[in-house]
Amino acid sequence: MRRRAAVTVAAVLVLTGCAGEPSPPPETPSEVVASGLAAPWSIAIHNDTVLISERDSGRILRLDPDGTTSELGVVAGVEHGGEGGLLGLAFDEEGRLYAYSTGAGGNRVERFDDPRSLDDPVTLVDGIPAAGNHNGGRLAFGPDGFLYVSTGDAGDGSHSQDPDSLGGKILRMTEDGDPAPGNPDPDSLVWSMGHRNVQGLAWDSSGTMYATEFGQNTWDELNVIEAGANYGWPDVEGTGGEDRGFTDPIRQWTTAEASPSGLAIADDVILIANLRGERLRALTVAAPEHSADLHTGDRVRDVAVTPDGEVWILTNNTDGRGDPGPDDDRILRIDLPAE
Repeated sequence: MRRRAAVTVAAVLVLTGCAGEPSPPPETPSEVVASGLAAPWSIAIHNDTVLISERDSGRILRLDPDGTTSELGVVAGVEHGGEGGLLGLAFDEEGRLYAYSTGAGGNRVERFDDPRSLDDPVTLVDGIPAAGNHNGGRLAFGPDGFLYVSTGDAGDGSHSQDPDSLGGKILRMTEDGDPAPGNPDPDSLVWSMGHRNVQGLAWDSSGTMYATEFGQNTWDELNVIEAGANYGWPDVEGTGGEDRGFTDPIRQWTTAEASPSGLAIADDVILIANLRGERLRALTVAAPEHSADLHTGDRVRDVAVTPDGEVWILTNNTDGRGDPGPDDDRILRIDLPAE
């Protein structure tokens, strides 16, 4: 982790075009941090420890300062199929590791109390609907200290509108997997519902929560997430659901230009990793109607901001849908423009 990348609202706004029309990619040089990864899915950082999940192999890799990777271990019981496998990783403040993966009983969330080992996992939640697609899988700790988990509809939209199903939801829980205090239903993990396939979770400086969501054939979404809100799937895709009691996205893009996965927010600049759209998209909390493309040409699965303020993206060209180069997949450091 080297020098600090300048992520500023002003820098991004200068580069934006008209509302809804991304500007041409600005000069944002990148540097390879790591290479040779196989279908990587998530980056998790705690102090100087950087871990990477590989979806298909079930491996968790440790990234060393010189850019080499070593195997921390393989998460037991991971069953890869389609979009399932080892997905999201997250650390809590104490440095314990959490992982979301697909197993024989569905998707699950596990905690590893010793992040140097994958022995003796503690299962927090299991039986989350799983399928060959729409598994969700993102883990993130919110500013309130609780663990948020995105789940997909597992190819069955009825899960999303069923309050008793864990599919098609954002869940909020304690470190032990219990419903967090303040949940809409105190006996339920469900924080919000009506989701198709959320794969990005982040918070701005005011504590407002955002999520990226894959649409079906028409619109991908960026949503502001509120407790108890219903985001409409499968009854509505994109905007147009408010008159039926649903919450509309604050931005939408066609599925061809987006397929949004990982999400990070730095200095109130929202950074969105896009798969099919092959770009890192930036927009601001203050003016989300404008956007800029800061990196193009790679399927981007995740984006992370290091403790030093560097912006890293995780490419996903080896997931079976991309066109991998000889060094793929990679972690790239993106030099964002300064003010």
